[in-house]
Amino acid sequence: MSALHKFLSVGDFEREAKKRLPKAVFEYVRGGTEDEVALNGNRAVFEQLVFRARGLRDVSTRSQAVTVLGHTYASPFGFAPTGVNSIVCRDCDSKLAREAARSQLPYIVSGASNVAIETLSKLAPHCWYQGYFPGDRTRIGNIADRLDAAGVRTIVVTIDTCVGANRENNQRNDFTIPFQLTTKLIGSGLMHPRWLLEVFAKTMFTTGTPRFVNMYETMGPSITENTTDGFRAGRDRLSWEDLKWLRDRWPEKLLVKGVMHPKDAEIAASVGMDAVIVSNHGGRQLDSAIAPLQALPDVIRSVPKTLPVLIDGGFRRGTDVLKAIALGAKLVFIGRPQLYGAAVAGTEGIAKVVDILRSEIDRDLALLGCKDLSEVSLDLVSIRNAPLISTTQID
Repeated sequence: MSALHKFLSVGDFEREAKKRLPKAVFEYVRGGTEDEVALNGNRAVFEQLVFRARGLRDVSTRSQAVTVLGHTYASPFGFAPTGVNSIVCRDCDSKLAREAARSQLPYIVSGASNVAIETLSKLAPHCWYQGYFPGDRTRIGNIADRLDAAGVRTIVVTIDTCVGANRENNQRNDFTIPFQLTTKLIGSGLMHPRWLLEVFAKTMFTTGTPRFVNMYETMGPSITENTTDGFRAGRDRLSWEDLKWLRDRWPEKLLVKGVMHPKDAEIAASVGMDAVIVSNHGGRQLDSAIAPLQALPDVIRSVPKTLPVLIDGGFRRGTDVLKAIALGAKLVFIGRPQLYGAAVAGTEGIAKVVDILRSEIDRDLALLGCKDLSEVSLDLVSIRNAPLISTTQID
């Protein structure tokens, strides 16, 4: 798309994606659960945290590189796991993998992705895998064996999806998994001919109906197929005992995603997790959950200083990223922004989103008076509030 220079923010991409995608698809990406209290809260909390910058500091040479889990990345943000991406952009998972590798960013492959992990791990050799594991150690072990054979060295276990969420917005738009065509969906698709041809038709012609190819130890069912017990079966039996078992079995990096309570953070540290990701699943699981940024300080205080704490949830600006870094997060993950970029302009759109965030972080570092991330400290932030006035201040 030749006019990408007109896109100045992630918000610009979101607004354009809304025009280009059928309503059901856009709302699946954008939406949260029930009344979207958690979804809106993820963004609202950023407005309550404000900066107080330092001046007259030499910031002529700046770096936003960060080293996490033994690997150095060019920026302190990466791609969070996002599922069913093929409905947003044709071969979207491959495009995300290529851009993550090109930009030297961490990339978590979703268990609900539609391109095989064996392919994605070649496109992005340092990718991580996010699993929706059931409480079935045989199946978990088989998936781990598949990941090991594919060269994946980091597993991220999601702990906040024991049952499916009440995503009323999806139901109202006839967007369900298993996916079924309805008159409403067909009509919406016909109103978006570019998406119909470039995404739907080309996907069906080249690879057929998208499949959950990474959910199981073998290639999984199509997104339209009813499985015997449902693809969420057994997740409500997953426990910390299963994580202890996996920790003993898996010699590489092992993380948990969805940590919001300090006691869960303590347990994660005690069973030998290599890092934790503070997340409320983008406001897509438990509504009225506190924002990850709000949960972050308590989680950090609950784990050893050597244990990296990562975060996702509502990040849209460079200032958002740096607020999390100031509070102690080592790395931030974004989910919806790169999908909006993909919906607008495929690979180029994803790359533009990365460039926007990277440019914002560089500029914001300078304006804060920081040469690198190590100088982004807690004393640079404050809670938005009315000033405290003392009578001793008045002459």
